[in-house]
Amino acid sequence: MAGTNSLNEAVIVEALRTPIGRAHKGGLADVRPDDLGAFIARSLLERVGNDIGAQVDELICGCGFPWGEQGYNVGRTIALLAGMPISTPGYTITRLCASSLQAIRAAHHAISLGEGGAYLVVGVESCTRAGRDRHLAENNPLLDPGAPGPTFADIYLSMLETAENVATLYGVSRKDMDSFALQSQKRALAGQTSGFFAREMVDFVAPDGSVMSQDDGPRSSTTMEILQNLPAVLPDKGGRVTAGNSCSLNDGAVAVLIMEAKHAASMGIRARARVVASGVAAVDPAIMGVGPIDAVKVALGRAGLGIDDMDVVEINEAFASQVVAVSRAIGMDPSEDRLNPNGGAIALGHPFGMSGARLVTTALNALESQDGQFALVTLCVGGGQGQAMVLERI
Repeated sequence: MAGTNSLNEAVIVEALRTPIGRAHKGGLADVRPDDLGAFIARSLLERVGNDIGAQVDELICGCGFPWGEQGYNVGRTIALLAGMPISTPGYTITRLCASSLQAIRAAHHAISLGEGGAYLVVGVESCTRAGRDRHLAENNPLLDPGAPGPTFADIYLSMLETAENVATLYGVSRKDMDSFALQSQKRALAGQTSGFFAREMVDFVAPDGSVMSQDDGPRSSTTMEILQNLPAVLPDKGGRVTAGNSCSLNDGAVAVLIMEAKHAASMGIRARARVVASGVAAVDPAIMGVGPIDAVKVALGRAGLGIDDMDVVEINEAFASQVVAVSRAIGMDPSEDRLNPNGGAIALGHPFGMSGARLVTTALNALESQDGQFALVTLCVGGGQGQAMVLERI
């Protein structure tokens, strides 16, 4: 096996997600994020069986903006709402868009060190009910060029502007971006039609009895002509970023169960994959979208593997400009079949705290669907970071 084996091997035994809803008008807009996280946690534990909830050492929740209804240490509240033993600890991690990928990384580290045998990771975000317009945070003037006096970096810069900056610096055209966005829509629609996404998803039943069984986002009406006629969001900053080649704001939740390999085997629970290596990196916040470039180099280097060894590559589609730039920089063509083979966030949506573990869930599904071995998952992170993880199917 690639990578360096630790004394205790952490394996992913199950991964499951809700459908992704559009913020404010989608199928999950009326659902509290803590209730949504509890729903997916319960659903995964029931699927695994073996009274596994009583075996979980800790619940780790990734949440991009942990305030409002997804505040007050939502990791602990989800554990309680899910009906797990009151003795089950829980905590919350934020690395913005990579929060739940970091939660998986934390579980992997804990198991490798022998601190526990089973960790439940939950990723959750409701942009509807706890969006950035509802937060209590205040900008630090030393990181805000709009404030008087000197600054270190513009960490609060609009993500839309960072996408334009990446397009300029890396030579990504409007046509490149729209072409990639159309590809994402087509692949996501194919994934829905083929039943691919149904394999990683559980229907969400609302209190009124209505059932949400697929992602809100994919648009069958999308064409290149429509995309190219959309107005630019920032016409004075380059005029390439549009609503069509960017991700939307969304709601959703995902759960991943990670266990020590021998512990899982002793319970008769089949391992699906192992974490080979992970990496993080930081860049100028003004070009945060290219954070994955160095993070991928770190993760692949630690794994002792190259990009050509990857059967599936999932790059979170915050903006088409950054996916095109990152894929080219790591040695891939944006149109390759193994890059986001079932579409990505431009079509499916990007609930910040959910997305990292959602990419892992989708990558495992893709590996199993095509009998692949290795997958790479990576995301850019607001504030100028990138995170990546290499997985090996078992």
